[in-house]
Amino acid sequence: MNSYTAKQIAEILQQDDPRMNLRTIRYYTQIGMVPPLELAGNKRVYTDRHLHYFRAIIALSRTGETLASIQATLRDRSMEDIEKISRQLPLYEPSRMLDNETLKITEDVIITISPRISAELKQKVIDSVSQALKGENP
Repeated sequence: MNSYTAKQIAEILQQDDPRMNLRTIRYYTQIGMVPPLELAGNKRVYTDRHLHYFRAIIALSRTGETLASIQATLRDRSMEDIEKISRQLPLYEPSRMLDNETLKITEDVIITISPRISAELKQKVIDSVSQALKGENP
């Protein structure tokens, strides 16, 4: 497992979100948004586990959740869930959210389609997903 200083974590995370500076990293650590730091020798360090937590925080904040609700959400999740949320961060890039069209097919299925997709293909995708949900073959 990799270990990082707060400065290194901030540099990595600034590639995902420029607002994730050293001060923000330390603040989130202080208020318990991420697990306590781990000991490596006689130093406290961040690990890949912390990196997943920070990326999950970024992803959830982009959905409009407050820090308090994010903290509650992460507190009740397994590490597997935290990693899953953190891997979804690219889906919440501001340019993607503004450019792509998001369609709610059912309560459980939401799809996002690029504007580069033709109207005909977009309709085929919607129809295929809808048929698959009904248990029919497209």
